[in-house]
Amino acid sequence: MTSKMKDGSRLLAAVHETAQDLHVAGFIDKRRMRHFDALCLDPIPAYTGEGIRALRARYQLSQTVLACVLNTSASTVRQWEIGVRRPSGPSLKLLSILDHKGLDALL
Repeated sequence: MTSKMKDGSRLLAAVHETAQDLHVAGFIDKRRMRHFDALCLDPIPAYTGEGIRALRARYQLSQTVLACVLNTSASTVRQWEIGVRRPSGPSLKLLSILDHKGLDALL
């Protein structure tokens, strides 16, 4: 598995390793293996308005540029930052990628 596994779960890591071995041996199909992979990923953190503002400041992006990177509107980014709305779905995943892998991963 190429993604980061949940921290502190040796049992989960052992189960996943066993599932991988069973998949290689042909006892677990690809769809079931994807289910095991999804169970072992870290959850995507929730981003507050302050967190989004800090992320934007770290990469020196305006609200408009961040909106373009995330394929959303500048007013949506503004609403996230003032706490009217919270990012969800693909926007939340893209914020997480930006946070952990940097701007180059999204461009």
